[in-house]
Amino acid sequence: MTVETVAGTTIGISVAAPATYTASGYAALTFTNIGEITDGGQHGQTAALVTHSPIGTRVVQKFKGSINQGTKTLQLAIDKDDAGQIILDAAVLSDADYFFKVEYQGGDIDYFPAKVMSFVKNAAGVDTMRSGTVNLEITASKTGVGIIEVPAT
Repeated sequence: MTVETVAGTTIGISVAAPATYTASGYAALTFTNIGEITDGGQHGQTAALVTHSPIGTRVVQKFKGSINQGTKTLQLAIDKDDAGQIILDAAVLSDADYFFKVEYQGGDIDYFPAKVMSFVKNAAGVDTMRSGTVNLEITASKTGVGIIEVPAT
């Protein structure tokens, strides 16, 4: 594997759910790219820390607990005509999961379901773009499938 920049990375959204929470299930979907993203944020799983402190040893034992799929924050310039941004704006009012595809420069792909928790608009100053921040809470299927990583072929 070689290192690469994030230049050329695209993030798409789909209203339709995959038939299966697999790479092929997601690949069958049609994704609408979200335009004008300036920061694609980060995503990944995090385990909760569970501790146990037996009085006999006075040593804290550590275990992994529940797995949180994480939060992803997107920064973008507002484009009222962008189809992906229009879907995001509507998704804030929905309790449903939406489905995302992050395709990197080298061809690797990450797929995941998420709830669109917010789409906050910002008008900071004269020398800034009219921008927005989108917060996604990554979820998982009922069987626990969350982020799916597909290496480039």
